[in-house]
This record gives sequence, C-alpha cells and structure tokens, in this order.
Amino acid sequence: MEKMKHPLFNWIPIKLVENENEIYFEWIYLSDLTLTDPFFDDTIAKCRAHSYNSKRFKLVSTVENLIEWSNEIESVELKALIFHVSRCGSTMLSQSLASSDENVMISEAGIIDQILRSEAFDLQSKSVLLKAVISLLGQKRFSEQKNIILKLDAWSVFVASYLRKLFPKIPFALLYRNPAEVLRSHQKNSGMHMVPNIIPASVFDITQSELHELSLPQYRALVLEKYFKAFLYFYGKDNNVTLLNYNEGMKNVVEKFISFAKLQYSDEEIEIMLERLNSHSKNRNEVFCGDSYEGDAVLANLMNVNALHEKLNAVFVGDVV
Repeated sequence: MEKMKHPLFNWIPIKLVENENEIYFEWIYLSDLTLTDPFFDDTIAKCRAHSYNSKRFKLVSTVENLIEWSNEIESVELKALIFHVSRCGSTMLSQSLASSDENVMISEAGIIDQILRSEAFDLQSKSVLLKAVISLLGQKRFSEQKNIILKLDAWSVFVASYLRKLFPKIPFALLYRNPAEVLRSHQKNSGMHMVPNIIPASVFDITQSELHELSLPQYRALVLEKYFKAFLYFYGKDNNVTLLNYNEGMKNVVEKFISFAKLQYSDEEIEIMLERLNSHSKNRNEVFCGDSYEGDAVLANLMNVNALHEKLNAVFVGDVV
C-alpha cells in the first residue's frame, strides 16, 4: 500500500511576514515543478498561475505550525552551503547542480534571507526556524532526490560563523572572481546589494557617514572589499571550507565543489551537469559566449580590493595544493 502523503506535500513556505505584533509565514503550492530555475523566485513566479495559488485567500501558518510540520514531512539531506561575491559564476554553478535529478538546489531563497536578517527572533529560535524552513524547502518530492544544496545571497557571508554553529559538519564553499570583472558587470546592471540603502548599509558594516561620502562606483568597490575580507576571515578560521575561483574555469569550479562536498554521482549525472555549462546561466536555451564587458573601464579605485583578491588567490593556490 502506498504511504499516505502529508496534506502539505508539495507546499513550501516562501515568505516571512512581520505585521505589527503578528508573525506568520505565507506558503505556496509547487505542484510538480522542480527548483531548477536560475533563482528560487523564478520558480515561485511560475507557481502563482496554479489554481491553488490564485485564490483570494493565501495559505499561512504560525511559526509553531511551520516547525511542527517540518518534523512530519520527509526531506532530503543538506549537503553543502555556497557563498559568493555575486557575478562570479554562482548562478552557473547552481544551474549545473540543479540539472541533476538527485539535487534539490535552493538558490537565493528570499525566505532564508528574511529569517537571517530578522530581529523578531532570538538566536535559538532563529536556528530552529532556519532548519525547519530548509527542511521544508528540501522535502523529498521525487524518488531520485538525495541532496539539498543551498546557495545563499552574497551578503550572507557576514553570518557564515553563525551558520557554521548551526551546521557544524556541512561543507561551506566560497566562490569568488576577479574584482574588476565583478564590478564591470554591476556597472552594466547593478544587483540590489550594489545600490545603497536597498540592503541596509549596516549589513556590510558601512556607516552612514561613509555612505554619504561615497560615489556609487566607490560604494560597489567597498561592498566587494567587505565580501573579500569576510571570505579571508572565514577561510582562516574554519576547517570545512573551500575556495572556488571563477577565473580557473567553471568546469574546475563544479568538479572541485562536487569533490569537496563528497557528493556521489554517476558518470551520466556528471556529464549532464558539465553539459549545462555550455549554456547561459540564466537561459539554458542560449549558448554562453563569455562576458561582453571586458573592455569597459572600472569607475572606482580598486587598489584595496585588488590587494584582497591577491590574498585570496594566494590562499586558493594553497587550498588546491
């Protein structure tokens, strides 16, 4: 007899709502969709057309409900966390991993960032809640699924030490890239963390007085400095972390990540993941022909961030050896 599925099978929490004295979670029905889009929110946008999600009323739950239900639904095992500096191949890495049916690839889920930055919970409550949400996002919906891999937002590196306490045995990977290339990409099309005040400056340990003195290009360079400093700091204190360098080639990035995280795949699965590298990270129907901004001038002084990049490269060489 087939095991009866939980009433919330295929439902996942997607949003933390803090409304005056109320705290609750909004849920959405995934139907048969898998988390294979470049970003978590891309999949959620597709879900909204489903009849369950287009009703006038939304499914919501309390914190207590969510934690209770997370213990009732079967999930696959969390295997690795990916941190990155943005525009450094993280989407390509996550898309490569998502192409395997064995992986549940959670790529920059807003709900995780909301919980990490929320001030509504003490650390113990936040830790229980984060584990519950990750478990629900990684519920075992298909028989092939074995691994949860979590790619965080770039600024999550500033809470890497907290996440290490939460997941003491999980491999952490730090993906980075030549700073001029990262910043040229943001000059073309800025990410939200590279525009002042969308993400509070305090998240990056940037003061309001500093903020008022910086041009936009200088602000972007300073944010990148903060990322590189956080990478160097965390790598220096942690024993279960590796560096991944976009400039060594994405094939090397994928293979090193799989080896470091001790993930086991068939030759066929590996071939599928590497084949994904031939297409654009955000559109698998478009062939990737390289970045188109190599000749653009960087509009900020890169002396500090280049020095940090050189230190990371030196550490990376030792990490590979």
